[in-house]
Amino acid sequence: MKHDVRENIVDYVYVIVGAAVIAIGFNVFLLPNQVASGGVSGISTILHGLFGWNPGIVQYAFNIPLFIAGVLLLGKKFGIKSFIGTITLPFIVLLTNSWEPWTDNPLLGALFGGIVVGLGIGLVFKGNASTGGTDLLAQIITKYTGLTLGTSVLFIDGIIAISAAVVFDLEKGLYALIGLYVTTKTIDIIQLGFSQSKMVYIITVKQDEVREAIYAEVNRGVTKLQAFGGYTGEARPVLMVVVYQTEFTKLKQLIKSVDPSAFVIVSDAYEVLGEGFKRA
Repeated sequence: MKHDVRENIVDYVYVIVGAAVIAIGFNVFLLPNQVASGGVSGISTILHGLFGWNPGIVQYAFNIPLFIAGVLLLGKKFGIKSFIGTITLPFIVLLTNSWEPWTDNPLLGALFGGIVVGLGIGLVFKGNASTGGTDLLAQIITKYTGLTLGTSVLFIDGIIAISAAVVFDLEKGLYALIGLYVTTKTIDIIQLGFSQSKMVYIITVKQDEVREAIYAEVNRGVTKLQAFGGYTGEARPVLMVVVYQTEFTKLKQLIKSVDPSAFVIVSDAYEVLGEGFKRA
């Protein structure tokens, strides 16, 4: 029970801190440079440019109805944490709207605004919540149209970026796309982390020798996967091993020394849990 309470407290901290980070990034980077990089914040940037409307009030005007619609149409899965994210973000936008811009260069605003906003969204996601807005709208569109969630998000953010190009100018629309791209990449980094490990698949006719060499020289476990050659149909087991990046060069050289003709596939492993790595 205490563990669950502690986890809930940590989640709320993630949501509130994440919302604060998003709001600050919006006010010091995106809004002053008219970078409407998607979402309700992008809509509020456009309406501020058109009519001078207060972005915090605009975000409340969109976020609260969308949250209610999400609960009614998609169920109560969003919960109190998402509601807190929905109301906290515009509130902090209002609190920090008098802060001076940190740059008047639109490119720097798009890049660093994208990073900061992506960091904030990633923290909110880590708290198992959302800040509402167009994410909820995208889920509603997905449910009732059959479009994928990614297509729905792309459709909504694409309309916002095009609107920015029309309201401001084409260059601002392009900056909006840069900011959106940087935001999505930063969210991935916050969610997945920087890759510190490599997952290596090895197809070799000397599987026993390679396996023993890895045990002896790299001190990593090896998993044998059952596979078959696509052309011959013959059994062709695949060895799988996960190593830290610092161990990868040694592993590669070791495989080459045992079997120079081995077929090796390498990919990033963003999170590895278990013996020899992080505890689950």
